[in-house]
Amino acid sequence: MLEEMLPDDDGVLADPYPAYARLRESGVPHRVRLRSGLYGWLVTRYDDARAALADPRLSKDPRNAPPDWQEAGRGRPLEDRSGLGTHLLTTDPPEHTRLRRLVARYFTPARLAALRPRVEERAGALIDGFRARDRAELVGDLASPLQFATICDVLGVPAGDRTDFQRWTTAVVSSGEGRDGEARPEALRRLGAYVGELAAAKRREPGDDVISAITVAADEQNRLSEREMMSMIFLLLVAGYETTVGLVGLGTYTLLRHPDQLRRLRERPELIDRAVEELLRHDSPVELATWRFALEPLKIGGVVVPAGQPILVALGAANRDPRRFPGPDRPDLAREDNAHLSFGHGPHYCLGAMLARIVGRAALASVTGRLTGLALAVPPETLSWRASLTVRGPQRLPVTFDAVT
Repeated sequence: MLEEMLPDDDGVLADPYPAYARLRESGVPHRVRLRSGLYGWLVTRYDDARAALADPRLSKDPRNAPPDWQEAGRGRPLEDRSGLGTHLLTTDPPEHTRLRRLVARYFTPARLAALRPRVEERAGALIDGFRARDRAELVGDLASPLQFATICDVLGVPAGDRTDFQRWTTAVVSSGEGRDGEARPEALRRLGAYVGELAAAKRREPGDDVISAITVAADEQNRLSEREMMSMIFLLLVAGYETTVGLVGLGTYTLLRHPDQLRRLRERPELIDRAVEELLRHDSPVELATWRFALEPLKIGGVVVPAGQPILVALGAANRDPRRFPGPDRPDLAREDNAHLSFGHGPHYCLGAMLARIVGRAALASVTGRLTGLALAVPPETLSWRASLTVRGPQRLPVTFDAVT
C-alpha cells in the first residue's frame, strides 16, 4: 500500500474532516507519515477504532516500536526526553493496571461530583468579569483559568503558589507559533522541582488531593518510584489541561458556526449534558489517540498490519463515521445514542473524562446562558490552531457579545 503524508497544514488543522472522510471511505487503515518523520497506520472507521482501542495485542509501550520509528522520534515531546514519559499512556498491564489503580480511587464519581458547585461558581465569576466589556477571548479569559484552577484543586496546589505554578504550566503546555524553544525546558525544570517539594510536604501532612494520594501510595505501599510519581502528576496536569481547554474552545466554536444549535441550547438549557456529549463527538479535542504498537500481526479493517508497526486511531474520524452516527457532519444537541470515542475505550479510557465533562459543562452553560448576542469576533479562517499531534482546538477564540445577563 502506498504511504502518504498525513496532512497537517493550517487548513487541515482547522478542518481535518474532509481528509478523514476520504481516508475512511476506502474502508482500510492507511500507512501515513508525519512531517516529523514518524509513521504509522491510521485507523479511521468507528468499528475498527473501537476494537483497536481495547485490543491487548496493541501495546502502548514505545519500547515495542521498530528501531527506525524510535530514531525518528528522538525529537518527540519534552516529557519523554526528560524521563517523564512513563505513565498511564505509555504502559501496558500489569504496570498500567497498577498505576491506574493508585489514582483511580481519587477520580470516583462521588468525589468529582463534589467539585461541580465550585467549578460552576468559578465559571460564573469569570463571566461576571466580562460585564464592563463587549468582547472577550474565551480560551485565555475563561477556559484556561477555569481548568487551571480546577486542576490545582485536584492536585492540591496551595493558593499562594498558583501564580508561579500557572506560569510554569502555561510554558510547558504551550504549542504553536511564537513559542520560545528555551522557555519550555526551563519551565519544566522549575515545575518538576516545585512538584518534588510539594510532594515532600504532602508526605508530612497529607491532604484530600491527588498528590497526597500518590505520595502516600509511594511511601506506604512502596508501589511508585519517584520518577513514576512525577510522570503521573505531569500527565494529570498536561493531559487534563489541554483536553478540557480544547473542549471549551471547540464546543463554543461549533455553536457559533451552527447558530440554530446555539439557539436550541438557549431555549432548552436542560439539553446541556447531551450538548456536551454531542460537541465532544462532532469535534473531539483529542483528535488522535496516542501511539499503539502491534505485538503480533493483526487484521484491522481487512488489512494485516505487521508486528511492531505503529498505529494511530483517529478518534475524530471515527466519531464522524456515518455507519455509526446518522448525519455525522452536523451537530445535533438532542442526539441520544452517542457512544463517541473522544475519551477512548477499553482499559485506557480517559481517567479524567468526568472531570473534563464537569468543567466543559460549567463553561459552556455559562457562555450560552449568560452572554447575549454572542458572535465570533474574527473571520473563522483567521483563527490559529494548536499544532499538536493529538489535541485540537483554537489557540484563541475572540468573541463579541451585547451584554452579560
